[in-house]
Amino acid sequence: MEETQDSSSSKPKNTDENSSLWIEQYFNHKCCITFLTGCYSCQWQYREWEKTELGSCCCSRKEQFFYMCLVIAFILSVLFLFVWVETSNEYNGFDWVVYLGTGCWFFWSILVLSAAGIMVAYTTLLLLLGFLLLWERIELNLHTSHKVFICLVIILCSFLLAVLSHFWKDKWLIAGLSLQIFAPFVHLSLITVMIIISWPLSICVARLESEVKVRRYRMADYEQEIQERCNVFQRLRALQIAAGLSFLIILLCLYLMPLGIYSPCILKKENLGPKPTLFGHRGAPMLAPENTMMSFEKAVEFDVSGLETDIYLSFDSVPFLMHDYDLTRTTNIKEVLPSAAGNHTSNFNWTFLSTLNAGKWFLKHKPFFGMKPLSEADKRRAGNQSIPQLSELLALAKREQKIVIFDLFGPRPGHPLRNTFVRRVVKVILDSKIEQRLIFWLPGFDRDYVRFMAPGFQHVGRLWSIKDLTKHNITIINVDYKRLFYAGLRDYKEAKIYIHVYVINEPWLFSLAWCSSINSVTTDNIELLNQLSRPLFFMTPGFYMFMWLFLDIASAVIIGFAFCYNWIKEIKRERWLEATASSDIERINLPKEKSEIQRASHLPKQLPARIGTSPWTPEVHYGSSTRREKKPPPQTVQSVKAPKKKSVPFKNMVKPLTQDFQHSKTSTRETSLDTPEPTLKEDEAAGSFTEDSQAKNQQKTPMLDSSEESYDALDPTTSNTSFRMLLEKK
Repeated sequence: MEETQDSSSSKPKNTDENSSLWIEQYFNHKCCITFLTGCYSCQWQYREWEKTELGSCCCSRKEQFFYMCLVIAFILSVLFLFVWVETSNEYNGFDWVVYLGTGCWFFWSILVLSAAGIMVAYTTLLLLLGFLLLWERIELNLHTSHKVFICLVIILCSFLLAVLSHFWKDKWLIAGLSLQIFAPFVHLSLITVMIIISWPLSICVARLESEVKVRRYRMADYEQEIQERCNVFQRLRALQIAAGLSFLIILLCLYLMPLGIYSPCILKKENLGPKPTLFGHRGAPMLAPENTMMSFEKAVEFDVSGLETDIYLSFDSVPFLMHDYDLTRTTNIKEVLPSAAGNHTSNFNWTFLSTLNAGKWFLKHKPFFGMKPLSEADKRRAGNQSIPQLSELLALAKREQKIVIFDLFGPRPGHPLRNTFVRRVVKVILDSKIEQRLIFWLPGFDRDYVRFMAPGFQHVGRLWSIKDLTKHNITIINVDYKRLFYAGLRDYKEAKIYIHVYVINEPWLFSLAWCSSINSVTTDNIELLNQLSRPLFFMTPGFYMFMWLFLDIASAVIIGFAFCYNWIKEIKRERWLEATASSDIERINLPKEKSEIQRASHLPKQLPARIGTSPWTPEVHYGSSTRREKKPPPQTVQSVKAPKKKSVPFKNMVKPLTQDFQHSKTSTRETSLDTPEPTLKEDEAAGSFTEDSQAKNQQKTPMLDSSEESYDALDPTTSNTSFRMLLEKK
């Protein structure tokens, strides 16, 4: 039982060890470097990368050029993504314009949004990989495929931005409006980002300072190299100043940013106006087919204040509700009469128009991307919708007491009501017995006749000047929201003009209209906007000031702590490197000091003539007053036998000289003549050199050649004599 318990208890330990080994195997520094180089350079095999020095170029000129292209591609893609995201309110209009040109209904706006997001994610990932490689001081080598994709991103983003600037200039106005409402939150978010960036930046700045000091300390004894490498110090210092100073300037600008921010949603609660009333744009097009009775009834269910529609007149003088100039998108005319699918809407009689189905297209192709799925009952009801007449809408508005506002499209030339279509519509409205105050009359054609026949209609103007509005006795304007905020909104409010804007679907735009005291808006997204009880991004001035000062103080403390902590850490590291560097310098200077001592001595630079004699042959000295006055007589060399020793193979090592040889060597350097002559006995020098050399010749191996070279390399001054004698005996 105990053995089973021990085995069972050992299993979890084994599993823990295996899991830790698995983690260490797949999640270590080598794997991280391999992943970075594989994604950036497509080199998936690990190798020892040569790290670049701080202050030196991280890559070649070509790689630097493509890295700058990568930065440009990132900026352009982010700019386009920002503009396109902020224009999400116009996605349906963009899809409709593309449909008119291609004849195919698709969410082209979402396709463009996805492409922009992919480009931003791609360039951001490459920038992050490049930064991490630079952090590891690995030379950049961007793969060719990445270079091609970067060029394509630059070309595509430049083309799309040019198209927006030429055909949809008002999209830039939307981006400007978004900055008004998002600027306070962008400011607070950027300060948080600067706090996060301060940590690696402080490490980098402190490391650069430490690198400069350490290099100068190590180069103190090598003054000849200072002039060659002083530009390294300049680059390190320039990099340090550029990183730290730019960070400081951006941080100071963020600290002072609220002084230049204007946001309509920063105001006191008592100054906030009432919520704008909602007008259903063609009914409730996200809940039912547009311009059908089901759509208007759905809008009434959400308690809208008014109903907006578009009116055409049939060839037999019947006003009906339709937005497009043809019937292909919202009816089944291609199935009923394909040959007439492209004809103008006003060229058909009502008897034919009333037979068309106006709801099946809604079930096949969703007009909005974020639509909720319909219930089965709503699907059956939507599939049976037909084109309604104006009189049907007026009856619903009369019953529910809803305002009606509409765009009236004149018929084409040759139509029987070409010049009298306004009077025909006025007659239909008056025949419906609806209260005239519920009619917002928008058409500007034949306005005097309308005033005469229906004095109770509330006439609506466009983006006119205050003078023109007063001249025509108009107190209501219906304008595009993009142009209103740049065309004297304050003047209209001071003149007490009722402001109605179109078309607002996004909650942030509706919040902007709410904070700007707009009276009413036309929307497709009735369900969502009806749920808002207060404007989004709304802040009181006191709360925003508190957040501003709190984040500024907190960020200053945190950033200062990060820089101080990493600076002190680098100082400790610098002291440790100085200690290790001093020991290294002492080891390097030691042979240099020895060579200087040798140069200071009186040793001759040339080798003495005795270098060729036998080491066992002593030199006999004769007394003299000076070495130059009396030369010694010719020497008679006697054969002296060396002591007998076992013959051993020659080893690659230097042995200390014998005492006798040391004595003879030192005697040559003595200058005093009183030194007694050395006496050597024949029996003391036991063994002969001849016998020893013969024994060595018998045992000579190939190791002798290599040993001779190594011995010469160790001490060429003393090795030449012994090797020369060995070669002579050989």
